Amino acid sequence: MDLFAQAEADNRQKNLPLAARMRPRSLIEYVGQQHFLGPGKLLRRLIDSRRMGSILLYGPPGTGKTTLAFLLASETGGRLRQLSAVSSGVKELREALQWARDEIATGQPRPLLFVDEIHRFNKSQQDALLPDVEEGIVSLVGATTSNPFFAVNGALLSRSQIFQLQPLSESELIELLKRALSDRERGLGAIPTEVQPQALETLARISEGDARRALSALEVAVLSTPERPVPLTVELINESVQQKTIQYDGTGDEHYDVSSALIKSIRGSDPDAALYWLARMLEAGEDVRFICRRLVILASEDIGNADPQALPLAMAATQACEFIGLPECQLTLSQTVIYLACAEKSNSATSAIGSALREVREGKLIPVPVHLRDKHYAGAERLGHGAGYEYSHDAESGVVAQDYLGVDRIFYNPTDRGWEGQMRARIAAIRVLLKSAKKVK
Repeated sequence: MDLFAQAEADNRQKNLPLAARMRPRSLIEYVGQQHFLGPGKLLRRLIDSRRMGSILLYGPPGTGKTTLAFLLASETGGRLRQLSAVSSGVKELREALQWARDEIATGQPRPLLFVDEIHRFNKSQQDALLPDVEEGIVSLVGATTSNPFFAVNGALLSRSQIFQLQPLSESELIELLKRALSDRERGLGAIPTEVQPQALETLARISEGDARRALSALEVAVLSTPERPVPLTVELINESVQQKTIQYDGTGDEHYDVSSALIKSIRGSDPDAALYWLARMLEAGEDVRFICRRLVILASEDIGNADPQALPLAMAATQACEFIGLPECQLTLSQTVIYLACAEKSNSATSAIGSALREVREGKLIPVPVHLRDKHYAGAERLGHGAGYEYSHDAESGVVAQDYLGVDRIFYNPTDRGWEGQMRARIAAIRVLLKSAKKVK
């Protein structure tokens, strides 16, 4: 490299954002993801053995997917070529695969093909990778923010190891921020700063595990302040952090995860957690009808007869949301979510129909007892249909000793919670009476 080329490279490096300049140059500098990069963990073993195969890196933005891909190449000795599934087509993909074959043909180590946002490749583009992946021509490293089990072809999925990257912890983010403040070559070490003790903790907390967001806010805070030394305070940090766009794909992983968290929080009787997940869904633009459908299902599935008012309330909320619309219907949803979370819980109705369906699906079909069969047609009397049936309303209690199934089966087991507790005592007495009819028979 001549002097001019070196100068150009140095200038480009200086103008990179702080997050790009501070990218780790080795695995020693890499922070986080010790659940698969720590000593003895799977990815670390693959790196040490230099038998990478193909992997999919899955996780939210700012957790180090791209950085890790480049480090994998340097650690294993293979050259790396990068494609973005957003801007690359089949032509670019074929050129990259031909480059990989040429690398192998000249005796070079197996190269790595890094495909960023791999879930954006369509099925034919993903399928085009399969032959070279299977033959070991290239180690595919795919990065995605979407759940690969939803976004990547099954054939490619089965040939890849999947590593899920977690948001960085607050302590890990603070480590990165301190490193950036002290590094004079790549970071902000040349600019004197006075760091308030709570400032980095605040930045780490509001960055929510996103290293890129944390470093970008730090850079804004330091470079936008003319005072020297820079007074790095909590107030300056709060001013420098942009409001985070809520990551939420209405048809993707986040959609299912947040809605799952809402339902499980209501089932677990935690109204505060349920309200937070409801707010996440509303703020992200979730379809209100989807939320209402989930609440109606939950009212029967998880509350049932422990509080029979839950289902009518959920249905009323659905009607009210249709009638009112946003933003006002968020008040109706809040009221409903709080009620459902605080209601007594029972999944007995859910278990009961599940048991009955399982009986039917396993082929254990029970003939309809003769006295319960339809007698309202010509010839039914000759067949004996309906003979001996006792009309329940003729009994003083409204219940008669009569066999309604023909065999001993119990599908519904009520809990002792809420209104269902009253039902439990009543149904126990009824079952004694009904069972006496079977003994007489």
